[in-house]
Amino acid sequence: MRFLRTATVLALAFCATGAARAAECGDVTIAEMKWASAGVAANLDKIILEKGYGCKAKIVPGDTLPTFKSMNETGQPDIASEFWINSDRIELDNAIRENRLVQAAEILSEGAVEGWWIPKFIADANPDIRTVESALQHPELFPVEPGSSRGAVHSCPVGWSCRVSTANLFRAFGGDKSRFQLVEAETPKALDDSIAKAFDNKMGWLGYYWAPTAMLGKYDMTRLSFGVAHDKAEWESCTSIPDCARPQINSYPVSRAYTIVTRAFADRDEAVTDYLKKRAWDNSTVNEVLAWQDENAASNEAAAQYFLKNYGALWSKWTPADVADKVKSGL
Repeated sequence: MRFLRTATVLALAFCATGAARAAECGDVTIAEMKWASAGVAANLDKIILEKGYGCKAKIVPGDTLPTFKSMNETGQPDIASEFWINSDRIELDNAIRENRLVQAAEILSEGAVEGWWIPKFIADANPDIRTVESALQHPELFPVEPGSSRGAVHSCPVGWSCRVSTANLFRAFGGDKSRFQLVEAETPKALDDSIAKAFDNKMGWLGYYWAPTAMLGKYDMTRLSFGVAHDKAEWESCTSIPDCARPQINSYPVSRAYTIVTRAFADRDEAVTDYLKKRAWDNSTVNEVLAWQDENAASNEAAAQYFLKNYGALWSKWTPADVADKVKSGL
């Protein structure tokens, strides 16, 4: 009888703790930014918070500047899962220092990277080509079209900042005086199609792209070195300026993306905040998930489910074992 009473008390205590856990978390709002990796990340957090931590999570529309302004001034939404900080570093530092916001994990652990890429099959067959300079010595490997003696450097559509930087870097390397020509895409799809066509025909391709993206999940590419470190002053005064008179060789900056949380929510739920301070994934993983999403025309929520079902060894390190078990059983 004493054993039954003890077991009953323990069971009631466990239920009370679970109820308190759910009550402690309560309602949570998560900003879903408009780009793919951030949309999947927001839905990933929603699932883990609901299934693992007993939260009542809600996705709300988001975008970098308005979401930051709202979180900073009104305390809503509670979480921005993937916030790119480069353009708002000073304002974010002020908000953190003044105890309105908390910077959690660098969700893109390698940062978002930009650069000039070539297909890995070209890199494997030509181990001497690892830099932009060495690639520009081989126009025959990156022809404008099959059989052409002129090489192509593929650039971005009108209105994209990378169109300016790519043109300036092309001139910095002397590309305008070489057997290469700059091929500027008319649309984002045209840029993607040029990569797909090169892989379909086992041809070389050289040009600008960035990660994490679905395209680099579909197609195995090698990023080339510019041979120099990023020079911020040169970038701001010339590399990023249209028709800069004397562009110098430069490297692209790495864009940092963090999770940010309102101080009110961080203080309210330390367990969830601890998860948000650990949760991060590498570009290769994000590329693979986005490629699956693109190929299956899947929603952000479906892509998040796909990640949770197929990358358990990665994400289960972000939470205590009991929380991970709840998430797995709830999928």
